[in-house]
Amino acid sequence: MSDSPAARLQVLFEGHRLTPTQRRIAHCMVRRAADAPFLSSVELAELAGVSQPSVTRFAVALGFDGYPALRRHLRDVAPAEESGATAANEYQQAVDAEIENLRHLAEVLADPEPVERAGRLIAASRPLPVLGLRAAASQAYGFSYFAAKVHPEVRLLDEGGTMLADRIDAAVRAGASALLCFALPRHPREVVDALAYAQSAGLTVVTVADSAFAPVAAHSDLLLPAAVGTGLAFDTACAPMLLGRVLLEAMCDNLPDAQARLEEFDVRAAARGLFVE
Repeated sequence: MSDSPAARLQVLFEGHRLTPTQRRIAHCMVRRAADAPFLSSVELAELAGVSQPSVTRFAVALGFDGYPALRRHLRDVAPAEESGATAANEYQQAVDAEIENLRHLAEVLADPEPVERAGRLIAASRPLPVLGLRAAASQAYGFSYFAAKVHPEVRLLDEGGTMLADRIDAAVRAGASALLCFALPRHPREVVDALAYAQSAGLTVVTVADSAFAPVAAHSDLLLPAAVGTGLAFDTACAPMLLGRVLLEAMCDNLPDAQARLEEFDVRAAARGLFVE
């Protein structure tokens, strides 16, 4: 387990039954781990987009008398780390924030067991449905594009609506045992509903999400967190994308013919002159 401020906050929050609003506060604090011990309840409420009383109830849910007691505890268990030179402009700050997200992902991957387990689950599912809607659609598409080169059958689910449940049913009838989901803010309600439906249909749900406290956590059998950047007008998702590639590697490790399939593709691509060398 990493000893970073974010990791220590994760440990503090794990094991508590939190409401969706409280998970939102926890998610905000993990993302702002260096600042969290010094935020007032009003400041934290504004950052998380909740009411100030919700912050107080959150602290009580964690076993503290109130938010001041939680903040004092945070200053002991998750002190701010010394930072380097401040980036000159907002664009550099966004890049620095993504670098920090990637560092945190590296710390999470120090324990490879969850990713290795996910690799086994998605490799064994025939077919493999891959879900990603709205902001997460590109993550699901990118994973599916590469996965299709080594996995016997990948089914991309990147459109919502009433047909989504039908496509999940079709995958189950065809023999699917797991569903891989990419879930990013803002979390569409139909993604949460689709995961609940997939579980009810007997699928094991593996989810890549921006936080262990994301709304999809309640309907995920295995959740792999990778933070998004929030410094620009639109969120950046370098860490979720990289985690998707790591999952591809773990899946390939559990597909005995993966290398042969890649080599076969290279031969065909060369014969067709598919790529400009």
